Amino acid sequence: MFKTLHVPIAEIMTRELFIVQPEDKLNKVSEIFEGNNLHHVPVVDGHGKLVGIVSKSDFNKVTHLLTLFDEERYRDYNAMLYRTVRVEQIMTRQVATLSPDDPLTVAADIFMENLFHALPVVEAGVLVGLVTTHDLLSYCCSETNFLDR
Repeated sequence: MFKTLHVPIAEIMTRELFIVQPEDKLNKVSEIFEGNNLHHVPVVDGHGKLVGIVSKSDFNKVTHLLTLFDEERYRDYNAMLYRTVRVEQIMTRQVATLSPDDPLTVAADIFMENLFHALPVVEAGVLVGLVTTHDLLSYCCSETNFLDR
């Protein structure tokens, strides 16, 4: 067991996040995924409270259905759907979360037991960060931490 896995989540979580609100449209999520190298977009209400998450794979499933008819005559219709479908209609509402004080072992255990790859970090329900399997592996496999085991 890596002794570095006992440091708090706050040490490795991403704090600067792209977020959306439930009433935002699918085209906003599309712009975030297309313009950035990320795979999860947290959904928060007007007070910053976490209400869901949109994964890139879930987004791709929905957009695949919206663009089944990829002919010229359907392009305007597909664009209209992107401007109409709300985030709350596609987001995952039941989201496992972490506290900034939780040790990395908690994140590792959750990732190993489930098929998702990102965990929002919340304090009193308010989103303060996000930790991914990539974050955890990068931290644990960095040369300094790897030598600490």
